[in-house]
Amino acid sequence: MSNQSMSFKGLRLLVVDDDADTRTLLTFLFGLDGAEVITAGSADEALKIMSFFRPDILISDICLPDEDGYSLLLKIRNLEAKRGRKIPAIALTASTFDEHRKSALLAGYDIYRCKPIDIDELSATVASLAELEQYA
Repeated sequence: MSNQSMSFKGLRLLVVDDDADTRTLLTFLFGLDGAEVITAGSADEALKIMSFFRPDILISDICLPDEDGYSLLLKIRNLEAKRGRKIPAIALTASTFDEHRKSALLAGYDIYRCKPIDIDELSATVASLAELEQYA
């Protein structure tokens, strides 16, 4: 992340991506800045994690091995609506096609970001969604 002093202390992130390197990278980078990060390699695993973890932000790939990120977001949003919450969600995917971006936003993702990951941009996006003033 940039040289700017950042703190994500207390922020809880759920990262869902079938790529282990992406999960490791985001866990390391956001964890260094104080966030609690739990990762999942599939939609099914993410839904199990949601039974005991209340993330502030979801970061999810769209192409997952068991079901796509669109249906995962719908399930998470339905679950969280029953709890009286709405989790901001970032689609983080390798697809650069405009139709995929539109589909993700129509499915309810707040932000669409493409890989390769721009760490400073993703950090600013997370901070903005979490309404952390030192980043916005």
